[in-house]
Amino acid sequence: MTVDVQATNRRVIEQFRAGGEVDGMHRERLVLLTTTGRRTGEPRTVPMMAHRDGDRLLVVASNVGAPRHPDWYLNLVDDPRVTVEADGRTFTAEALPLLGADYVRTWTELEKHYPFLADHRAKAKQANRVIPVVELSEED
Repeated sequence: MTVDVQATNRRVIEQFRAGGEVDGMHRERLVLLTTTGRRTGEPRTVPMMAHRDGDRLLVVASNVGAPRHPDWYLNLVDDPRVTVEADGRTFTAEALPLLGADYVRTWTELEKHYPFLADHRAKAKQANRVIPVVELSEED
């Protein structure tokens, strides 16, 4: 069975923006992240699982452990100014990949909350890829 990821994303975005249930997902853990396409310059919106770490809002570029980073991550590396839709609000944020000890501490915590991330990490490691964790820091 092949999953049409683009069709699924369109459905999730539509349901999220409508404010009701999002089929098969925990609405409180979802955000919509809009980046600027690095080749097209066009806005690109994807639904993301988000994690709250105190006041920080984090997303994980796991790409289910694929050998390459997801397109949305490559876009925000090129232009870290993003738009976030979460908790009934829309705001502009700076996307800041975590580094060093902060990354290690946060990744360890994320794996405790979401054990499936250990599988994603193991798959990505086979391709020599470290899965980025990104803080979405609201701009004033």
